[in-house]
Parts: sequence; structure tokens; C-alpha cells
Amino acid sequence: MRSGILVILLAIVAVAAYACMFIVNPTQQALVLTFGRIDKVVQEPGLNFKLPSPFQNVVYLDKRILDLNMPPLEAIAADKKRLVVDAFARYKISNPVLFYQRVQNVRVANQRLSTFLQSSLRSELGRTSFSAVVRDNRSGVMENIRRDVSASASELGIEVVDVKIRRADLPEANSQAIFGRMQTERQREATELRAQGEEQARRIRSRADRDAAVLVAEAKRDAEIVRGEGDAQRNKIFAEAFNQDPDFFAFYRSMQAYEAGLKQGDTNLVLSPDSSFFRYFKDPLGASPKAEDSTAVRSQAPVSAAPAQ
Repeated sequence: MRSGILVILLAIVAVAAYACMFIVNPTQQALVLTFGRIDKVVQEPGLNFKLPSPFQNVVYLDKRILDLNMPPLEAIAADKKRLVVDAFARYKISNPVLFYQRVQNVRVANQRLSTFLQSSLRSELGRTSFSAVVRDNRSGVMENIRRDVSASASELGIEVVDVKIRRADLPEANSQAIFGRMQTERQREATELRAQGEEQARRIRSRADRDAAVLVAEAKRDAEIVRGEGDAQRNKIFAEAFNQDPDFFAFYRSMQAYEAGLKQGDTNLVLSPDSSFFRYFKDPLGASPKAEDSTAVRSQAPVSAAPAQ
């Protein structure tokens, strides 16, 4: 009987001891409430003690950095352009007592922070141009929003660690219009570049044609000059040769005339046997009964010597 009572007493003591103990994890901080009033704050991990319920209760709060993902927001920039902004925040509970007194849990805290973040985004974007948000001063804009949200969140016992803008774009309709305008501008620039290229090509071709014509004309001129000098030199040589031995030159010219005039073919010649053309047929020395014929042949020999090369 006594052993049964002892077991019951030990069980009651064990249950009471268990009800007076609580463990705080490294990722948590705890508030000990006495009849709903905050009596103690525990921020170090480990085993702690309290009065059993309903005298004291424990509320656990997260010590880690928490996420706040905000739905896309439409805002108007300083240059009157509408933007669709997708942003998020990172925060932690810096004052658990104030946090519990103002919002009590993370769900309500996210709602309040989302309101602060939306208000700050609209306010900051209303003072900033579209190019600054997208390209020129994006980091500065996010830092201004973080300071603004952090100032409001400090009243809830929250410290805002970071605020980032994932995406800041124009609405779909505006984007399509801008893309169309950009495409039109690029096509216009391409057309202008092609026109300029064609103009340059025509100019280059005309210059090349002119230079080619000039080069051909100069080449022909130089060729005619060289040909004329050659003809002059040839005539000079023929004249010098004729002056050295007029009889041999007359004989040579007659042989060429026989070769050209007596070729096989349909050509007929009607000449007198006494003609000076046949004087070398009668006399190897080319004697002619008419002295004037020999004189005429000799006087014409240098002029007709051009075909002999």
C-alpha cells in the first residue's frame, strides 16, 4: 500500500517537474508569461524553469532572419511611368517584448510589414525616375526604402535587415508599345545606314570607274606615244639602210612585192612585159630601159618599206 502511494507521489512530482521545465533552441527566444503578463525573456539556448500552467506559460519566437515576400505592386514613377515592382524584405525580431505586445506572432507581423513596404515603395518610386530604378540608382533606391521601412518596423520590435527589388518592369501593354517603338527606331536606323552604305558604294564605284577610265586613257596615250616612237625609229632605220645601198634596198622591196603580188589565188595582174615591175626577171641587176622608172621605184621605196618588219 505504501509502495503504491510512493509511486503515485513520484509520478506527481515528475509531472510537476516536467511542467516546470522548458527548453529553448538556438534558433528561438522565449517569453515567460505570468497570467498573460510578460515576466521573463529568455534568449540563450538551454534548459529553463517556470511555474506550471496555468500560472506561467511560454511563448517561443524565432531568432533567425525571416522572409517577407510581397505580391507585385503597381506604382507610378516620378516621370509618370507606371511600374510593376516585385520586392521582398528580410527582417528579424530585435525586441521580443515589444514584438509580442504589438503583433504577437509572425503572421500579423508580415501583414504590418507588407503595409509599410508597399507605402515606402510607392513613396520612393514617386520621387524617382524609371531609369534610376531600373539602371542608374537601383541600390540607392533600395537603401532608402530599407531605412524607411526599418524606421516604421522598429515600433514593432523588428529590425529590417534588407530590402530588394527583384523586378521593376513596365506593364505588359506599355512594354509591347515600347518594344514596338524600339523596333521601329531600329528599323529606321537600319534603313538610314543602308542608304548611307549605298551612297558610299555608288561614290566609290564612280570614283573607281573614273580612275579606271583615266588609267586606260593614259595607257592608250602612252602606248600610242611608244608606238609612234617605234614607227619613227623603224622609218629612220629603213631610211638609213636605203641610203647605204639603194640598189639592194630596191631589190629587196621588189622581192617583197613579188611575194605579195604573185601568191596563189584568184588575183589576176594585167601588166606590160616591159614594166619596171618585172625588171629583175630580165636582168638580175635590175636594169630598166627607162631610167625614169628606176628613179621612181627608188624614190618610192622608203615610203612603201613600212610593211616589211
